[in-house]
Amino acid sequence: MVELINIDFRYKKKKPLFRDLNLQLSGGSIYGLLGKNGAGKTSLLKHISGLLFPNGGECLVNGQRVSERLPEVLQDIYVIPEEFALPPVSIDRYARINGLFYPDFNRDQLNHYLQEFELNTDEKLSSMSYGQKKKFLISFGLATNARLLILDEPTNGLDIPSKSQFRKIIASALTEEKLMIISTHQVRDLENLIDTVLVLESGQIIFNHNIATISEKLRFMQDVKAIPAGEVLYSEEGAGRKAGIVKNTSQLESRVDLEILFNGIIKNPAAIEAQLSKQNDYVC
Repeated sequence: MVELINIDFRYKKKKPLFRDLNLQLSGGSIYGLLGKNGAGKTSLLKHISGLLFPNGGECLVNGQRVSERLPEVLQDIYVIPEEFALPPVSIDRYARINGLFYPDFNRDQLNHYLQEFELNTDEKLSSMSYGQKKKFLISFGLATNARLLILDEPTNGLDIPSKSQFRKIIASALTEEKLMIISTHQVRDLENLIDTVLVLESGQIIFNHNIATISEKLRFMQDVKAIPAGEVLYSEEGAGRKAGIVKNTSQLESRVDLEILFNGIIKNPAAIEAQLSKQNDYVC
């Protein structure tokens, strides 16, 4: 559904951000895009959505160059950016005007999502808090039924109940035809939601694995002090304990701790990649 082929990109007078970057994303999945500040996550999302153009290579969405910005391509993409400005109109008016750009926009779906988030359709967007605006954009984006939904830091500004509602709504909206990409620093908000973890570092996707494989091959422990050193792939000190990632030598799946996983990928990517690529060697 999304294919990036040998992408090279740099901002003027700056060192290259992407060099020969390749990536393929399929429908029916929710991808979590992780990376340190300045890694280029937002720039990558802009390339995928046709808001930035590569210096070399090409980005295809449903087999078409998104850089050409054809209406039939853009009407199937919806982006919820981290920073945005909304006009001083009501939710109802915004929906009536902007829903026309999306052939599969469904007003009944929008009303359902708004109800889930406890938003009033008569309220002016400009008078809403940042968190309320974010909930509206999430609702509208899902109601467009665009097959490619891109969310950049979607849980920023949401309170704890709204984050829980966000996870519930996103999970229920996924279909085999849809692809969702969520970029965030709030990795705890993505646990139990995403299907595949992507990590962007040094202009490359250095990690691309689904949660099922991660859970099968790795164990995440809050204290690895008693684990033999050869079994520990990554560890970090905290709160009097030594949390970390160890080789999973049993058939028991463990909960994936995205925060520890990300830290481990950044600090010791080779060891973690080797374990994930390894054939099963379970001890019975």
